[in-house]
Amino acid sequence: MRFGRRAAPVLALAGVLLAGCSNTPPPPVVTSTPAPSTSERPAPSQIVAGVDDVVGGYNPHVIADSSTITSALSQLLLPSVFRQADDGTRTLDKTLMTSAEVVSQSPFTVRYEIRPDASWSDGAPIATEDFIYLADRMRNEPGVIEPAGYRLISDIKQRDGGKGVEVSFSKPYPAWQTLFDNLLPQHLLKDAPSGWQGALASSFPSVAGPFAIKTLDTARGEVVLQRNDRYWEKPAAVDTLILRRSDPSGIAAALRSGNDQFSLTHPDSTGLQLLNELGPTVQLHTLPRPLTASVLLRPVSATLSDSQVRAGVAALLDRTKLINAGAKGGPPATLKADAQVLPPSAKGYTPTIPAGSPAAPDPAGADRYFTAAGYKKEAGVWRKGGKTLSLVLASPGTEEPYASIAKELSAELIAGGIQVSTITPQPRELFSSLLAMPVVNGQQQAGPDSTGNVGVDIAVAGLPVGGDPATVLASTFGCAPGQSTTDKTKAAVPANPAGLCDEALQATIDSALTGSATLADSLKTLEPQLWSENAVIPLFQDAEALAVGKGISGLTPGAPMQGPFGTAVNWTRGASSGPETTTSAG
Repeated sequence: MRFGRRAAPVLALAGVLLAGCSNTPPPPVVTSTPAPSTSERPAPSQIVAGVDDVVGGYNPHVIADSSTITSALSQLLLPSVFRQADDGTRTLDKTLMTSAEVVSQSPFTVRYEIRPDASWSDGAPIATEDFIYLADRMRNEPGVIEPAGYRLISDIKQRDGGKGVEVSFSKPYPAWQTLFDNLLPQHLLKDAPSGWQGALASSFPSVAGPFAIKTLDTARGEVVLQRNDRYWEKPAAVDTLILRRSDPSGIAAALRSGNDQFSLTHPDSTGLQLLNELGPTVQLHTLPRPLTASVLLRPVSATLSDSQVRAGVAALLDRTKLINAGAKGGPPATLKADAQVLPPSAKGYTPTIPAGSPAAPDPAGADRYFTAAGYKKEAGVWRKGGKTLSLVLASPGTEEPYASIAKELSAELIAGGIQVSTITPQPRELFSSLLAMPVVNGQQQAGPDSTGNVGVDIAVAGLPVGGDPATVLASTFGCAPGQSTTDKTKAAVPANPAGLCDEALQATIDSALTGSATLADSLKTLEPQLWSENAVIPLFQDAEALAVGKGISGLTPGAPMQGPFGTAVNWTRGASSGPETTTSAG
């Protein structure tokens, strides 16, 4: 080897000497351009979506965080046992699970098997503890989305080193496949200083989906997601997915130029017109969301515990004006909610609202109800025992459509002779604190509590309607297990934001939840009674406009009330996959 390395210069030198003895000039030096490398990486592919906002929180299990961005990120980042197809059917998500089946009817028991390779992005395995954590929080925390199914869980056992889960129920639960969506990393959240109330307030501590967060910048209004290299299943087809905030004119301009491939927004009538003016190159779809904008006349209020007063307040409402104030001519305007349980977009929806109030205002009826409750109208204001009829009206911060509805509602009540104090707490404070103030003998404390919080008489809020209808029924209108039989002199947190727990209705609600009676039969009995309670006055189902432009393939409107992000792993840059004709979202 050493000899060979020394021979090369010697031979080269000999060549030079021979050339020097020749009259022939040396050949010219030829420089060649190297051929392009075939191993160069292609430019990263990205898809950009326009949205109204990217501000959190991002916990998909709390009503306070219900938003387009939360729904999108949870579908992109979090694992679920079952997923909904575009037709609404639920199928086992085999990217996470190997099986899930009912193994016993007495007690009702479901056994789950998690894939051995399923793990969080920090390397921790997805395991039984994640199921236990979510079930405990859903059973015990206020302001969560559709907790009734979780409240039936009596025990969760670990199997197979944490990759097996056995869940026992106190009663049969036909809708068990709706449980354990959007599992959370308990190893990072269980002992976090901020607890459940701070969970996913500003970001995701760990993920287990096809995408991961690269940056989440609420000041710039942009979330950049990249392909999750630690995901154990099919990788996302695109490298980067960007969710970018803009106003209606900016959204329309970005779709027209092709800078945005699609948008998912809540436009008013003007914004909707801008989208329609984009022409046939952009397909528009109205996507109902799993929330119904509602007015809650809370029976736990010291004032509204009197059914005559609730009826009087309901009779003052101009429901059409409230709907117009919130919908603003946008997609929700076509989804007027005229039933208590099923939203307008749900299969089997039929209007059940009775004639009279609250379908239409009835000032004369309001006078009769207030008079029957012992009030007298003096100088245009209702009074009783020298005290003015005064109500606290709350809505979640500046969130729309609730802020606009609350403004209109306040004006209507004041015009009807009621003094109104309007408060706008942050959404998490409203649902986890103010609407969860303990009640004694069925009523919340009238004055401020030790932290200065005041009892809320009326709330304008979105109520969840996206899950199993019987579960929606029990979660929105039912008592918590044992609530109707416990000692009412002991403080208890209301079972739902409306604060409604009517023992006369509970048996029928339980029958629907456990499958011993059909939902249709139960609603025939319950709908008239729920309207007569005047506790929940639904207005409209929330909805978004999906605008699909140029340069994206594989995007569909998605499962009912879920939106398009469930299939994002398959999206590619290319021609739009939408229909050839434009569909108006209004």
